[in-house]
Order: sequence, then structure tokens, then C-alpha cells
Amino acid sequence: MLCLTVGAFAIGMTEFIIMGLLPNVATDLNVSIPQAGQLITGYALGVAVGAPILTVFTHKIPQKKLLVLLMCIFIIGNALSVIAPTYGLLISARILTAFAHGTFLGVGSLMATRLVAPERRAGAVSVVLAGLTIANIIGVPFGTFIGQQLGWRSSFGAITILGIISLIGIIRFIPVIQQGPPANLGQQFRNLVRPQVLLILLIGALGCGSLFGVFTYITPMLVDISGFAEQSVTWILVLFGVGVTLGNMLGGRLADWKLMPSLMVNFGILAVLLAALTLTLDNPYLAVITIFCWGVAAFGIMPGLQIRIMNMTREAPLLATTSSHSAFNLGNAGGAYLGGFAITHTGLISVPLYAAVIAALGLVGLFVSVTMERKTRLTEIADAVEPAPVN
Repeated sequence: MLCLTVGAFAIGMTEFIIMGLLPNVATDLNVSIPQAGQLITGYALGVAVGAPILTVFTHKIPQKKLLVLLMCIFIIGNALSVIAPTYGLLISARILTAFAHGTFLGVGSLMATRLVAPERRAGAVSVVLAGLTIANIIGVPFGTFIGQQLGWRSSFGAITILGIISLIGIIRFIPVIQQGPPANLGQQFRNLVRPQVLLILLIGALGCGSLFGVFTYITPMLVDISGFAEQSVTWILVLFGVGVTLGNMLGGRLADWKLMPSLMVNFGILAVLLAALTLTLDNPYLAVITIFCWGVAAFGIMPGLQIRIMNMTREAPLLATTSSHSAFNLGNAGGAYLGGFAITHTGLISVPLYAAVIAALGLVGLFVSVTMERKTRLTEIADAVEPAPVN
């Protein structure tokens, strides 16, 4: 599982590191900052579109071989980013890298659940996803520092080396797990479009939307409202990253204990904390405490949502599991857009309140999901006990 975590760590670095290197990239490639910003948008769209497409074309490949193939795509994409001489080639390399993102995390999560006892499945998923959260604490700041000192291409060189390390570990240590015959695409697609599965994907998008609605604009909020110096924001974000990592691990433990109750409580706490942030931003100390707690709650939902999708698609989970990362990235983009809308129409201070409403909608979705499941179960019980007709 550590090999999978290293792969997720490299993926987290390549997704977020570009944010700290935009000015360097724009200057080197002679493009504007908004144009350089399209490298972020292009990557997000690559994840959203690439995960289901790549899953469709590779669903018959055994999962260990598929992990090797995906990490090779990731390595090639980042290596091309190192040498890309033009903006067009760089954005193409970013999109190629993004294609491996969602499918690797989806397949890696499925593989992790097969390496542990059934009662520890959510905890295993949280270990893989911990790579993403640790990347935000250590990888992104360190990679940004390397890029600023040695040039932005060196950052992608470091990520390429991490990808190679993960690839060697996957080849050497991940066992070949015997699987039954692969589910056909029709079965995979039918599982994906089930109302319960689509509802959970929507809930996941709402959870990520509430996160990125605030996270995208956290620096101006801390500087303009809380009064922090700009250089202090980095350390607050590191603290937020620590909270995210703790929340991810705690969320896995709670989901293994009581899946749906823990998800519902987590979404409720998330909505309350985001609403409270609107009030605590004026006080620097309370703002930092709230942001740390928000980080814990924000990523506490991720392992549970993945396990919920796997539970509902046991016979053919691959397409639904990888598509969850598409939904999460669409939620990221939607949250960032909604945050910008809030700033334009009601001011910077209102952003957390909008995000709280999104999280509350996720909680409502969970109540609907539980209600739908209960009705289905009651119907099945009624059908089972109904007496046979007398001829």
C-alpha cells in the first residue's frame, strides 16, 4: 500500500504544484498569467474526462498490469512537461498526465481494499488517499521551492523521479490478485447510472465543491479579512494540510466502524464549520483554529464516499470508482466558480457561507440515499415473505 501511497503523493504534487509556479511558467513560455492558469483547468478537465474513458478501454487488463500502465503514462506525461519547449506542448503533456490520475486512484483504492481484511477496507482507501493530502503538506511547498530556485522544469523532474520510484515499488511489491472474469462494459455502465450511485457521485462533488469554494480564495481571505501577512499564509496552509491528513485517516476509521452515520455527521460538522468561518475570519486566532478543524472535516468524507460506491457496485465497481474522481474534480471546478460568484456579488466574507450551503446539500443527499436504500430493502423483504399464489 505504501507504493500506492507514493504514487498518489506524486499525483497530488503534479496536480497542485503548478499553482505556485504560474509566474515562472508564464515568463519562461512567454504567455500571460491567465493563459498559464489554463494549465490547471486543462488538468482538471483531463481528470474528469480521462478517468471514465481510460477505464472503458482498459477494463479487461488485470489490475496490477493496469497500475503499471497508468504509472508509465504518468511518468511520460511529467517527463514531457520537463522538456516541453512551447505552451501548447506543455498543456498537452499536462492533459496526458491527468488521464492517469483518476483511473490510478480508483484502481489503487480497489487494490488496497483487496490487500486487507474486509473490516479495514475504508482504512486502506484512506492510506492511499493520504498520498494526496501529504503532498499538500510536504510535496507542493518543497516542489515549489525547487522550481523557484532551479526553474519550474526541475519540479516536474522531481515528480518524474517519484513516479519511477512508485512504478518500481508496484512491480516489486504489489501482488497479483486473482480476479474473476472482468465485468463487461454494459454491466459497468449499468452500475454507474444507478440512481443511488449517481446520487453518491453528486454528494462527493458537493463535498469537494464546498472545499474548493473556500480553498481557492483562502489566501485573500486570510490577508484581507484576518490581517495575516502574505508570508504567514504558507504556514497556515501547512496546518490546514495536517488537518486534512488527520481527517482522511480518521474518516477511514469511522467509515469502517459506521459508514453512513459517520458520513452524515461529518457533512453536518463540515457545514457548521464553514458557516462558523464566516464569523471567525475577523479574529486571527479563531480563524486558524476553524481552518484546521475544517481541514479535518473536509477530507474525513473521502474514504467513506469511496467505500459507499464500492459497496453499491460490488460485482463491477471499476468504472464507478474511477468516475468518482471525475465527479470530485468537477466539484472542485464548480466550487471555485461559485466562490468567485460569491466574491463578485456578495463580497469575500460570504464565500464560506456559500460553501456551507453546498455541504448542507450534501447532507440532504445522504439522507435521501439512506431513505432510498431503506425503501428498497423493505420492498425486497415484502417480496420475499409474500405467500405464493394458490392455484
